[in-house]
Amino acid sequence: MSKGNYKVENTIKLADYNTKAVIDDAEKKLKKISKKLSKIQDTMYAEGKYSMLICLQGMDTSGKDSLIREVFKNVNARGVEVHSFKVPTELELKHDFLWRHYIALPSKGKIGVFNRTHYENVLVTRVHPGYVFGENIPNVNSLDDLNDEFYHNRMDRINDFEKHLAESGTIVLKFFLNLSKDEQKNRLLRRLNLPHKNWKFSAGDLKERKLWDKYQFCYEDLLNRTSKEIAPWFVIPADDKPTARLLLADIVLEELKKYNFKEPTLPAKALAQVEEFKNQLNNE
Repeated sequence: MSKGNYKVENTIKLADYNTKAVIDDAEKKLKKISKKLSKIQDTMYAEGKYSMLICLQGMDTSGKDSLIREVFKNVNARGVEVHSFKVPTELELKHDFLWRHYIALPSKGKIGVFNRTHYENVLVTRVHPGYVFGENIPNVNSLDDLNDEFYHNRMDRINDFEKHLAESGTIVLKFFLNLSKDEQKNRLLRRLNLPHKNWKFSAGDLKERKLWDKYQFCYEDLLNRTSKEIAPWFVIPADDKPTARLLLADIVLEELKKYNFKEPTLPAKALAQVEEFKNQLNNE
């Protein structure tokens, strides 16, 4: 697996990316990588110098929830924090659009996963610009003010935000789960056909599906404008869930390996007393 096949490094067209890739024994291979992730995250936690932010975006039914569960189920619970961002609350709307994301960032030593992210502010709000009025922004008085310049300005601010994070010790990786429209249809039908999956279905999913082309345009624009070396985007084929999980896990593991995390040693005074401490315990 080569992350270069998925990393956005130049101007792209989403239509050029396959939505389906199948890797043999993906589930078995993921188990091995997941265990390695657990081990390296333990060392990362002990060192306490870096954190990692994993951003997940994708159309409805792209598999974000199950991906998080399967990729990180072997990682110590203390080392992974997952935040799912929904419609902003009244309090969140009283702050700038990045505030609620900033306060949810992982602390040093931890991996943070954003299930939907700050990019919703240049995605959903671009498809449904009326949502922006809830933010009560100065000089935004009509839909005419919510033009391409407005959203591109937000993308610039997001780039600055992520640059600040990277320079402060947060490893930023962003993944777009690239789902085909046909596969989304299949997954929505599955939710309707299986009684125990009904609760996942919302009539709103069908309304959003009708805006598929608009969402694809917005995704392509943000991928091209916000994939930076310090905070790259990866376009992951998402029609086959086991393969998508494996690809993401492999990219995360390879990135973490670059940092050569080291477990801290005891202070010199305590190190000199190790034998004494052992004797105290053994002689209890």
